Amino acid sequence: MLLAFDTATALVSVAVHDGSTVRAEAVSGAPMKHGEHLAPLIAAVLADAGVTMAEVTGIAVGVGPGPFTGLRVGLVTARTLGLALGVPVHGVCTLDVLAAEAIASGAVVGEFVVATDARRKEVYLAAYDETGARVSGPEVVRPAAAATPSPAAGEGPVLYPDAFPHAVGPTQPSAGWLARLVLSGTVEVLDPEPLYLRRPDAVAAAPASKPGA
Repeated sequence: MLLAFDTATALVSVAVHDGSTVRAEAVSGAPMKHGEHLAPLIAAVLADAGVTMAEVTGIAVGVGPGPFTGLRVGLVTARTLGLALGVPVHGVCTLDVLAAEAIASGAVVGEFVVATDARRKEVYLAAYDETGARVSGPEVVRPAAAATPSPAAGEGPVLYPDAFPHAVGPTQPSAGWLARLVLSGTVEVLDPEPLYLRRPDAVAAAPASKPGA
């Protein structure tokens, strides 16, 4: 049983795959509640699938790119569960998951891009060829600098339609697709380390200098 989840975007997605099919999948109902929603969603999806945590044989997790706080929740949870259960943890670029679903659903034909919300009026961007193979990125850029008439999946086209006028689905990553890709071996599997692409918004304050220093 593969437990998969992604916290790289505004919504949390969780799924359980039994090796043949996705047994259960759920998405959080409110954005930006990663810490509050991930654990309950995991419990709910396992229950819906009729699976206990002890039956989980692997973890798949989206590694971003994504904002610092949400991405950290998912990666820490994945590594903690992997260690506690003694099972492997497979990281996958979140943009690759969106690209794979876009290809499989027939939403794109030919070259396309995936753009997700990076906040600060920027997007996380990657470009793909007609087979869904990533040819550039991921990178964080201003929408105007990434503007393209090519089909664009992800939330970026929803937020910045002038830059990405040819919007296609999906807009949010699916943990079900994340699980399918890991099990099929058709995606690059990464270490469960976050792809932040830039420094976190909150950083520790520098220590005060001592008098006379």
